[in-house]
Parts: sequence; structure tokens; C-alpha cells
Amino acid sequence: MSHHARVIAWAEAQVAAVRDDPAARLALMARLFKGPTGRAPRHLPFRRAALSFMRWQAQRGVLNALDASPPGSVWWRAMNARLLRDGCEAVGRLGRWAGEPSSQAVRLWLEFSARPTGRNWYRAHNASIVGGYLEHRDLAEAESAPERFFMNVALARVLYAHALVEAPRLALGRFAPLGRLGDPRLGMAGVFLSLRRVLPNRYPLALEVESYIADEQRLGRMLDYAVIAPRLQLLYEWSAQDLGEPRLQELVRDGNPIYAWPFEKRHVWRSPNMPLAARILERVTRAR
Repeated sequence: MSHHARVIAWAEAQVAAVRDDPAARLALMARLFKGPTGRAPRHLPFRRAALSFMRWQAQRGVLNALDASPPGSVWWRAMNARLLRDGCEAVGRLGRWAGEPSSQAVRLWLEFSARPTGRNWYRAHNASIVGGYLEHRDLAEAESAPERFFMNVALARVLYAHALVEAPRLALGRFAPLGRLGDPRLGMAGVFLSLRRVLPNRYPLALEVESYIADEQRLGRMLDYAVIAPRLQLLYEWSAQDLGEPRLQELVRDGNPIYAWPFEKRHVWRSPNMPLAARILERVTRAR
């Protein structure tokens, strides 16, 4: 068996061993930031942001075993497995098996390992997330309408968090200096990526999309509709170029996310009655 086949098999075995145990998935993610030797002090500060995003998934129940009560989500489990598998392959290549990475995402994880910066962490993490979205579009179609809506919200949020650090003028306009708050080593980034204040905290979702939008906390709605939504087309285009994944642009159309979501229902991405504070926020943070 070649080195390439061995590292792939090893990475897949690591993920298979934790597939039905959300706590073990979290523990595996935490170990990845210790590298192949178990000691990587420059990488540990980035672990918080990765675990925040993943812990939120576990708390919602989407990572539960499929025979659990309630069962987890086939799509979210596959998405999370892709992130773990990429990380495991990177660690394996840093350890026993060198060679050409199997994907752009693994290549970016290796770049992060060599130079652990906020920019490199977001590129690696988001490349795995985007790769999972593209790989599992068929699984996404089987989810409920509100779940598919929030898949798009989650993707927009992680892409926007990346832009805060690497393209702050795109993310915040004249308030670009505040983009440093998106650094994954800071607590603010973990809060932003956990999505607990944006998405429903239980799975599966039983209500209509509009009901969940109405229940979203006011601050979260202002950020989504006044700051993120007006720049979605630019955000996806910029992210596609920065991550080296042009297919990401297939998931947005005329500024409207369309991942497993019909363009004809694009009204959900716009709020017709934004409060005055939100309209002011949209104006002062307009992308440049």
C-alpha cells in the first residue's frame, strides 16, 4: 500500500472510530491541534474557535448517532466528518506519511500548521467546510426547508468571519479596523462561530422558516440582514478566490444563497421592515 493510500485509510479510520459519539468527535478535533507529536503550543490558541463551531453542532443534536433518540442529521454528520478527515490527513502527513495532499483543504491545513495565523486558520477551516457543502449537496436536499435555510446562514457566517480578518474593508467598510475582533484566537470569534444566538438549538426543526427568522435575536438579525446580506455576492466571490474553490460561486445567485434552496424563495434573505438602527448600520458598514 502506498503512503498516500495509508494516510487516507488512517484518517478515515480515525473518523470512523468516533462517528456515533459526539463527545469523541470533539475530543478528536481537540487532539488534532496538538499535531503528530502531541505538543504544538502555537496551534492550541486556534482550537477554541474550531471547537465552538463543533460544540454548537453537538449541542443541537445533529451529530447524534442515526439510531439515537432523537437521531442526528445525515448531512451535518457528513459535513463534520469531512472537517475531521481533512484534519486527520494533515496530521498524518506531518507525521509518518509525507506526500501530496488529497485536496486543497488538506493543503491549506498543512499551510496553517507551518504558519499558524488567523488568516491561515480560516482558510483551512473554511476550505474543509466549503468542501463538505459541495460534496454533500445530495444529502442537503433531504433535510427540511428550515434546516436548508440555516445551512446557508451558517455558511455565510463562517465566510464572513474569515473576511473580518482577511478582507476587513469588504466585511465592515469604514469600520475595517474592528475586523481584528474576528481573530480565531480571541473569544469573540468563538462566540460568532458557535451560532447559538442565530440558529435554533434543537434538531430537527418542525416550524416554518419565517417562524425561526422572527425568533432570531435582534442583534443577530441586524448583523445578518444589515451587514452580511448586502455583501453576500461579493463575499462568496472573494471567498471562492481566496480558498481556491471556484465552485463556491455556484452556491449564490444575484446576492442570494441557493445551497439546496430555490432562488424563487429568495425573499427570506431580505428583511422588508428593518428598524432604523439596522438601516443606519447597513449604511455605515457598506462594503468598499
